Amino acid sequence: MDQTQQKTADLLASLWVRNRPLIEERLATLDRAASLAADGNLVEDVREQAADTAHKLAGSLGMYGYDDGTRIARQLELLLDYASPDPVQIHNLTRELRQSLFPSD
Repeated sequence: MDQTQQKTADLLASLWVRNRPLIEERLATLDRAASLAADGNLVEDVREQAADTAHKLAGSLGMYGYDDGTRIARQLELLLDYASPDPVQIHNLTRELRQSLFPSD
């Protein structure tokens, strides 16, 4: 890795650390939607907020090298576009997304 590549990698790593609280907040939004969906209480505004959150994650995770995270977030976004998404799928994809981003947590 040359010096420019190393600087870029270091910058992205520091941005990831700085933005981790925002990523965690977005994951919490998805967790909340999954929980509400499981209880049969996923109201439209929460579903739309979760879809928007998944869209933001899908758009940003690739920048940090989380291609699997981008793929999973995109699946969540598409799922949450439905008026009555499958709660089990929301839960499973949210869990998979969290594990792809923070495997040691």
